[in-house]
Order: sequence, then structure tokens, then C-alpha cells
Amino acid sequence: MMTIAAAAAQIKAQLTAPGAPFELSEASINGQSLPVYRQAPQTLIEVIKKARREDDDCFLVYQEQRWSYKEFYQHVDTLASWLNQQGIKPGQRIAIAMRNRPEWVVAFVATALIGAVPAPLNSFGLEEELRAALDDLAPDLLICDTDRLKRLQGNTGQSQCDVLLVGDTPELPATAVTVTPYQSAIDTPVQALPALELKPEDPALVLFTSGATSRAKAVLSSQRAICQALYNIDYISAISAMTSPEALAKIQQAARQPVILTAVPLFHVSGLHAQLLTALRTGRRLVFMHRWDPDTAIETIKQEQVTQFNGAPSMVMQLLREEAFFDQEIQDGFAGLGFGGAGLSHSIIDRVLSKLPDQMVGIGFGMTESNGAGSACSGELFRHQPSASGVVSPLIDVRICNLDGEALAAGETGEIWLRGATIMDGYLNNPKASAEALQDGWLRTGDLGYLNEDGFLFIVDRLKDVINRAGENIAAAEVESCLGRHPKVVEAAVFGVPDEDTGEAVVAVVSIGENTGVDEQQLRQHVAEHLASYKVPSKIHVLEESLPHNPAGKLLKAQLKQRFST
Repeated sequence: MMTIAAAAAQIKAQLTAPGAPFELSEASINGQSLPVYRQAPQTLIEVIKKARREDDDCFLVYQEQRWSYKEFYQHVDTLASWLNQQGIKPGQRIAIAMRNRPEWVVAFVATALIGAVPAPLNSFGLEEELRAALDDLAPDLLICDTDRLKRLQGNTGQSQCDVLLVGDTPELPATAVTVTPYQSAIDTPVQALPALELKPEDPALVLFTSGATSRAKAVLSSQRAICQALYNIDYISAISAMTSPEALAKIQQAARQPVILTAVPLFHVSGLHAQLLTALRTGRRLVFMHRWDPDTAIETIKQEQVTQFNGAPSMVMQLLREEAFFDQEIQDGFAGLGFGGAGLSHSIIDRVLSKLPDQMVGIGFGMTESNGAGSACSGELFRHQPSASGVVSPLIDVRICNLDGEALAAGETGEIWLRGATIMDGYLNNPKASAEALQDGWLRTGDLGYLNEDGFLFIVDRLKDVINRAGENIAAAEVESCLGRHPKVVEAAVFGVPDEDTGEAVVAVVSIGENTGVDEQQLRQHVAEHLASYKVPSKIHVLEESLPHNPAGKLLKAQLKQRFST
């Protein structure tokens, strides 16, 4: 009898064969011949135009607001026209800084529709973080909400770009940049947009990612990279359905509009590509949560008849702990549950397999730098290897390398390198970081893992010093740098420790010298004044002694982690 892995390999060959929906061809990208989906759209403009619909089906839900597709595209058309009238040209960058809300989606789609480059910022960021991102980006316009403008105090950094404001105008200093109300733009008469002919190599998107450095990097991706990544999501859906016919039958029997509960930020690749843009292309409804709370999530799932939820493993685990989630009223219509990131803990796997035997449960591994493409699986493939992070995409080459960059055999653990059409062009205005991450077309992920003989990718550790707290990546170096700016702190070490609720908790150990009088609460307050709340350490161990170093002067963080992880 054929194994599920062998069946998947056979189906993959069928789906990607000449004439098939996911037929592969070759494209020359930066001097390399790489596989691409022949039938994928070429630009985001093509994606938007093909997705367009004018009906009254609900598209976006946020608190008491309900936007139909028709209403949504009316806003898109007027904002795109207004942006064009302001002189925004193809290739120019527009920053977006808002919480998840309908106007965020309008801003993104309208920007892309005129050939400009949307650049979502981390909406959790405080003044320093937002302004640093704006300085890297040098946008021609910032579209933001009231909270973000308050944090910036009307100062958009070195570019001093103007602001299009969603919400009430706060009190701002006299030195503030020009602020135009969103409603004013939406009330502008619509003018026809000029015809555009973008190329697949043209810039499409900037997303910020927190790596192992002390400052988030701006990831620049091409039109081709985004479109291939979106079409790859379609491929994942197709192979998952074909290997899981029983789960597919349940979805088809529902015969209603699929509804996605969105709790991850749209400025993340998982929220933008896998949820927003996928919903836009497939006619689904997106329900935005104001903030994550499992009880509210369950109530929303019932009220909106949610059929799918993709979130951080910590979010999913909180849902699975709630008995109300397994009510028949919910489970009758609920069809899909997805995780992002590395392999799952045994406790999550056991609960998923025992409690959700008929669900299309899945997992994926990707990065902002790969536009989310890497490996993925769901349904029967997930149940076959639940501790894996999926099977490798047809678009992606995976190489497992030792520290010298030499390829390792199947089953051997090393750093995961990725190559493919979805990989970023580089880090904006950061050639040094780009050169370190991209080597001969290969992206060094900083993650340790291995491939088994069936092509399943397993993530076992991270080379990069990044903490994943409830789905948010936190650079340890950024928190260390912040603590180090406190006048009483001599040195700081920050690391993640396992946490049942958030996946990882942020823990700091600081050396303050003798008799300085500073305590944990004061240090936590210091971090809270400079960084987003999710970056504030859950625990800070304050030491009068020096932190341990090796003879070369390198901080022995592993020693501290072992000492303070319990």
C-alpha cells in the first residue's frame, strides 16, 4: 500500500506537470535559473484586478463595522485616485502604521494598485521603533491611525513625509508634518488611473523583520516574489485537499462563505500573505480581533461562524484548552486550524490529534525574507509527521549546511538555507546585512534543522538569538541594548525560556554593580518606556556581580540561561 508521503510525491508531480494548474517553468532571477509557477500572476496589480468583485458579500469585520466587497473597493478606488492625484508614482514607498482594521487593508490595496510599494510598519512599536523604521524606509507618505501618530508626535523622521490619518486628529506640536484626514481623501472625486506596465522584477513590498540585530531590517521583495508566494499558497491548499479527501468533503458540505478569524498582525507575512491577500483572492471573509483573547475568540467564532483560524502555536494552545471550543455548534462549521513556525511541542500535537481528528490541521515554515514560502503541510500529511514543519515547496530548494556552508546529507542537522523565486531582493539600504544573509542566491535562515528521506523539514533550534513570544519575534540584542542604556546597568543578557501560554517568555539578567539601588520594577519600566510592551521582559534578574565571559570576552549567555531558566 502506498504511504501518504509517496502519494503526496505523486500528487505533486501531477499538479506541477506541463498543462497542470501548477505547471513549473524556469525564470532567470539574478543570474540563476529558478522554478516558477507558469500560471501565477505577474504583479500585485494583476492580483488585485483578478480578485475584484462588486457584490454585497461581507469581506471585512472589525468590532461593529462590516464592510462588503463592494464598499471595500469603493474605498480602494477613491484612495488610489487620491494617491495618484498627490503625485505618488510607481516604485515610491508608502508606509502603513495601524492596528488591524479595514482602512489598513484599503491603504495596502490602493497603494499596490497604483504601482507604489506598501511598507507596513510594526504597529506595536513605540516612538523610537517607528521613527527608526521610517528613517530606513524614507517613505513619500505615511498612512496611520491616531495612536501611531500620537506616538510619533507628528514627527515622521528624516523624510518628514506627510501623513494621511485614519481617526481623530490628536494635539500635535507646531513642528508636526502636514496631516490629511482619511475621510477627506475618500471624499475626493475618482479619476481614472494611468495605465501601468510593471515588470516582475519591479519592487512590490517592504516588510520589517526583527532578526538577531538590535534594529529591525526592511525586507524588499519584487512583484514576482510576492505573486509566486501567493500562488504557492494555492498549491499548498490543492495538495492538502488531494491528500485529505475526507476533510475536503466536510469543507464542501458546509457550502457557505469561508470565514477567517485574524488575530495575527497584518504587518507579518503570515497575516498579510496567508490571510489577507488569500482572502481577497478567494472571496473569504476576514474577521479582525481587536486584541487576542481566547474567550473573545471563541465567542467570535460562534457569532461569525468562523471556518478557519491560523495563529501562533501559543494562541492555538490557548484555544485547545477551552472546552467551549469543542462545542458542536463550533465544530460543525470549523474546518481548518493552522500553526506557523517551528515544530510543535508534544503537548500541542497530542491535544490536536486527539481532539480534532477530522480537522484540516496544518503547519508551515517560512520567513519574511522568503515571503512565507519554505515548507508546509496539512490534513493527512500533518498527521503523518506532526512534529515536522511540512514538506518543501516546489518553488524552494532547501540545503542543510554545516558552519562552513557545506551541504549535509538527509537526516543530518545543520543550518537551513533556502533558494527560490520568492526570496527577497535584499534588506533596504543595508548591503552589509544583505550580503551576510544572501550567498550566491541562497538565504541563510539562521534556523537549525534537517530533512528526512521523504522531504519533510524538521526545525530543531535557532542560530539567531531571537525570542518568539506569542508569535512575535523579539531580537534579544534590541532588549539588551535598551537595558544597557539605563545609567545603572553595566551589562545585560536577554534570552527566551519556555512558557506554556506564550511559547517563550523574555527573561533578562543584568549586572548593576554594587549598591546602585535599582530594582527589577524600575528596569522593566525603563524598557516599557522605549520598546513595545511585548518586548518587556517577564522577569529581570538583577545581579551585583559581573556576568560570565569566556577568555575571549564573549558573554556566556548559555550559562546564564541554564542558571535562570527554572
